[in-house]
Amino acid sequence: MKLYAYWRSSASWRARIALAWKQVPYDYVPVNMLKQEQRQETYRSVNAIGQVPTLELDDGRRLAQSLAILEYLEETIPQPPLLPRDPYQRAVTRQLAEIVNSGIQPLQNTGVLEAIVELGTTREAWARRWIGDGLDALMRTAAPHAGQFLVADTVTIADVCLVPQLYNARRFGLDVARWPLLARIEAACNDLDAFQTAHPDRQPDKQ
Repeated sequence: MKLYAYWRSSASWRARIALAWKQVPYDYVPVNMLKQEQRQETYRSVNAIGQVPTLELDDGRRLAQSLAILEYLEETIPQPPLLPRDPYQRAVTRQLAEIVNSGIQPLQNTGVLEAIVELGTTREAWARRWIGDGLDALMRTAAPHAGQFLVADTVTIADVCLVPQLYNARRFGLDVARWPLLARIEAACNDLDAFQTAHPDRQPDKQ
């Protein structure tokens, strides 16, 4: 497999965690977002929307969008799992993942932040507001279900989404001590090999 990714992209980070969790070997193909490589036609022929990550399978077929990639890996490589067996817990896991994926991340993406600057608002103030609101909601929603991790005591795709999002919260000047449950779970995740392997600082294109 090949993973087209950018070292600090939170969506790319999710895919790296899942691949490491499933112990799937892959070739890393960096896409330099600072040089706008994701918007060039060479990459758009790989991913029409010009975003990372893209996972290219052994047979050349491609998948984009991080949660679609995570679901594919879960369905094709079910062990070790990233979704609970219980249907309700599976739905809760997807709900928590979507709070990050749909409710926070799109509002802090590079393209949105560039547009915000053009409209006269600072990137930092905008990002802090929406990340903060989203993490407030994530913690409230997770609280009844959390154990060692966001959903009971096993790693799920919700945790895969959480860790990169807290990294971004810090990048924009938020103190994650405001969300003690989320910070505790992040620490538990960061003790695991898959999360350590996937960290941005360990990627070949780190700048």
